[in-house]
Amino acid sequence: MQTRQATIANAQGIHCRPSALIVKEFMGYPGTIRITNGNGSCDVSSVMQLLSLEMHQGSPVKIEVAGENEVAVADRLVELFQTHFDFPPL
Repeated sequence: MQTRQATIANAQGIHCRPSALIVKEFMGYPGTIRITNGNGSCDVSSVMQLLSLEMHQGSPVKIEVAGENEVAVADRLVELFQTHFDFPPL
């Protein structure tokens, strides 16, 4: 199991569009991915579950990954949570 910490960087937090991007990227992942913060915990299978964590800019999240390529998957999740999203892209 890989565990990482990330800090939400996006000015609007992890809202619908970033959540959808994260869910889409890890859809079908054969292992388990768990995201935890002060508001609870969930897996990345549902946009609604991610939104329920109310991840605002500057808030910390814990990422736990178990399964295939867990190091790369955990690192990619840290990268996504620490991205400054710009929708639509410039």
